[in-house]
Amino acid sequence: MISVIITSYKEPGTIARAIEAIAEQKLPDSEIIVVAPDIETLAEAGKLRQKYKNLRLIQDAGKGKSAALNLAVSKAKGDILVLTDGDVYAGKNSISKLLQKLKNEEIGAVSGNPVSSNHPDNKFGFWAHLLTSVASEIRQESVAKGVPIFCSGYLFAIKKEFFPQLPPELLAEDGYISYKVYEKGFKISYSQESRVYVKYPDNFEDWIKQKKRSAGGYNQIKNMLGVEMRSFTTESLGAFRLFKYISSIKEFFWLLELFFSRVYLWFVIYRDINLRKKTHEEIWQRVESTK
Repeated sequence: MISVIITSYKEPGTIARAIEAIAEQKLPDSEIIVVAPDIETLAEAGKLRQKYKNLRLIQDAGKGKSAALNLAVSKAKGDILVLTDGDVYAGKNSISKLLQKLKNEEIGAVSGNPVSSNHPDNKFGFWAHLLTSVASEIRQESVAKGVPIFCSGYLFAIKKEFFPQLPPELLAEDGYISYKVYEKGFKISYSQESRVYVKYPDNFEDWIKQKKRSAGGYNQIKNMLGVEMRSFTTESLGAFRLFKYISSIKEFFWLLELFFSRVYLWFVIYRDINLRKKTHEEIWQRVESTK
């Protein structure tokens, strides 16, 4: 059986689309689990229970995504888990493409392909399209070379036996889960065709909030496990590949702004996590412009 788990928090405006995008794929022998702490999101999801009989709702205690995932996985009936969020939506046939790759006995998990739903004609939309395109390119190259990759938390599938108990303070659950899959001696694959559409921030304040959560999460994992999964140095070495995505002078200057913004971001991450020792609750801030 397949259990699709949608983690959500105060997303009543997007949860229905997230559910329907999955239900329309008509996966055989499957269940859809929505886990959220707030009544508003669960109420909107509940409106679809009559239409989709395999839809289940779970209310978590509001202690973060890690705790919500631990709860949902403990109640999931499937031996294969598909994990996604309530403010994104899966593309057509995306889940079946994940499941095809998971049939390989050497594969423990498969990452989907986040695609920006922002319009690329402004700076933040351009940044989103640029970074998601490069991330997809790197994942493809890495899989072809046998280099480890990490799942995207927006959409990935994992065999339930490999799902670890998540520490409550985690900022990057996808990175931690990925590391644990490799630790057990299994590989992670990538499905470019498994698109998941994501709305990215449209202002600098929200951009920093979101990136601090994700990039900072990998820094946190380094401190927790002693494993460097992502760093300012590795990002800098791969910066030159970004130039091939430029098609105008305007985009060239947007790219230069992105470089300086990433430098500032890593400074903020080091300051808040390593020096100020901020807690999960202090770093994890809701990003309103992505809803």
